[in-house]
Amino acid sequence: MITKLKNLGPGLLFAGAAIGVSHLVQSTRAGADFGLGLIWALLLVNLFKYPFFQFGPRYATATGESLLEGYLKLGKGVLTVYFIISLATIFTIQTAVTIVTAGLASSLFGDFISIKIWTVIILVICLSLLIFGKYKLLDRLMKIIIITLTMSTLVAVSMALFNNTSALSFKQVLPKNGLEIAFLIAFMGWMPAPLDIAVWQSLWSIEKNKDTKSYTTKSALFDFNVGYIGTLILGIGFVLLGTLVMFNSGETFSNKAGVFSGQLIKMYTTSLGDWAYIIIGITAFTTMFSTTLTTLDASPRAMAKTTQLLFKKAIKFNYTFWILVLTLGTICIFFLLESEMGLLIKIATILSFITAPFYAIINYKLISSKHTPKEWQPSKALHILSILGIVFLIGFSVWYLTTL
Repeated sequence: MITKLKNLGPGLLFAGAAIGVSHLVQSTRAGADFGLGLIWALLLVNLFKYPFFQFGPRYATATGESLLEGYLKLGKGVLTVYFIISLATIFTIQTAVTIVTAGLASSLFGDFISIKIWTVIILVICLSLLIFGKYKLLDRLMKIIIITLTMSTLVAVSMALFNNTSALSFKQVLPKNGLEIAFLIAFMGWMPAPLDIAVWQSLWSIEKNKDTKSYTTKSALFDFNVGYIGTLILGIGFVLLGTLVMFNSGETFSNKAGVFSGQLIKMYTTSLGDWAYIIIGITAFTTMFSTTLTTLDASPRAMAKTTQLLFKKAIKFNYTFWILVLTLGTICIFFLLESEMGLLIKIATILSFITAPFYAIINYKLISSKHTPKEWQPSKALHILSILGIVFLIGFSVWYLTTL
């Protein structure tokens, strides 16, 4: 058991990357707008996305290479499509998560400096941690962050349940109009995370094995399951918080990061009491800081490997190059679109959902191919779940596109 706990790492990094906008913003909004009516969507999307996330650490530890090398084996065109999609989304995603983190920092630590300056400070802190501490520091830091996040979220949910005086309705709802459907797709787009995080986790798994030499496929799957179940439980927790604290309150959220963050914390403390401020504040900020940190590490890591494989220029387009480009690009986008937090999040989450079938299909094709050792190819049950998942993701994407 000690070895299993020691080998926890990429699964917790997955949780750190996943538990962010999807939970704090989208899940809370789902609870605020629909009560517990979208729990069906949360459970379904977690179930049907599960195999495609799991194939990342499974393939990496079974073959010793990341999914990106696997994509290249499926054809250069597959890796090229991945590169184009990633290049189109990494700046929007990083800006979306950083903008919320900056807003929370302003609400918690004081608005004596602007949201823009908070953005720069947070990115510089994350950049310094990653460049000087590298994967080893990220791995250790994330264990502390996830424990803090889990404990503070569970305490917040317990307090909200204790203070609740009205009956909870478990009636499930299916959004009907265009705005509600768009929210549903955005909600599921990043729940628990975009599917390209499977690529990130395959890269983290390679790094973990370099660090411990004992990160086998079996321990990688255990690690992943711990992280995945954790994201599911906390997702339900944030929907509950939104329901208990905000449902039928008549409050509408602002699209400005600072205002939104202030509204979020104020509504919790109004309902639970001022003494809950620090717990809610720690929960919210830890949630978003962990996402900002892990995405700032993972996107450059993936882009560096992709450019190395496609263009064979490992030195020029390396990790440091991409992390600096992503940091500067995020700052530029933020300075231009500071007041459009809601739009940025919506674009990023919908793009993630629409591109999900691509990642689902290629991950399934790769793990079922000759490139994966027979003993680590999916079981019959996982094959069935994968096929159902692909149908589910394509079906919902087509449904969304036909309602535009």
